[in-house]
Formats: sequence, structure tokens, C-alpha cells
Amino acid sequence: MRLTTLCYIEKDDSYLMLHRVKKKNDINQDKWIGVGGHFEEGESPEECLLREVWEETGLRLNSWRFRGIVTFQCDDYETEYMCLYTSSDFEGELIECDEGILEWVKKSAVDQLPIWEGDKVFFRLLREEAPFFSLKLCYKGDRLTECVLDGQNILGSI
Repeated sequence: MRLTTLCYIEKDDSYLMLHRVKKKNDINQDKWIGVGGHFEEGESPEECLLREVWEETGLRLNSWRFRGIVTFQCDDYETEYMCLYTSSDFEGELIECDEGILEWVKKSAVDQLPIWEGDKVFFRLLREEAPFFSLKLCYKGDRLTECVLDGQNILGSI
């Protein structure tokens, strides 16, 4: 199993998004996602969050909110548990990212980007200021086959 963090940095009603176009054999190829990555040995979720944001963006987070746990299952890919964060309190200057292109995207435009289908669910939860949540997303290729929010299957209602 894989442990990861993902952060959506917020500014002026926009999210800092990473258009994944630079890595070879990337499961997120051509998708738009937040910034984050895999835990290193012995790291806490917050240590991973801070390190990954710094490495990918050059920004230092001063504060953040732990918004939920997202479980990803996909054929031919091991289960991933992702700690999802948001932050609007940061400092520094953006750097070039070796995994893709960083861009501020209006929150209202995110759903029109090529993103994972299940990401639309957690973006809705973030917009609605949902309390801490657990979201399970199962895929066959790019197709979302199961979506379970806090133990309830909601696939038919999204």
C-alpha cells in the first residue's frame, strides 16, 4: 500500500494546480492535480505535506487543514491512502516543477479540466466545507466504478 499527501493551495478563489505532463509512465499523465507525493520512511503526514509542497512549488506552508482521507483502488496499481489538505497561508515564490506545469486555476473552472472523475467529489466536499471525510474511489482504467463517502456508496448520486 502507498501513503501519500495531496494539497490544494488556495489564493484569490483559485487553486494551485499541477498539470502532469513531464514524467514518463505517470498514472496522472495529462491530468490536473494538487501538489504532494509519497511519504518517506519515518515521516508523519504533516512532514510529508510540507516537504512535498516545498519540493514541488518552492512555497512554505504556514498553516493547513487536514480535510480527509482518500482511498484509491485501481486495476494494476496498489491501493493508495492519500491525506488531503488545503492551505491558504503560505509564503515564497513559485519554482518550476519537474513533474509538470504549476498554474493558478479558478475554482469554478476546475471541473472543466482533465481531472480524475472522483476528484470532482472531493472538490465538491471542499467547496461545501464538509467536515473531515473518508472517501474511497475505485477505478478500472480512467472509469470510476465505486465511490464510497463515509461508508455510503454514492456513485449513483454524483
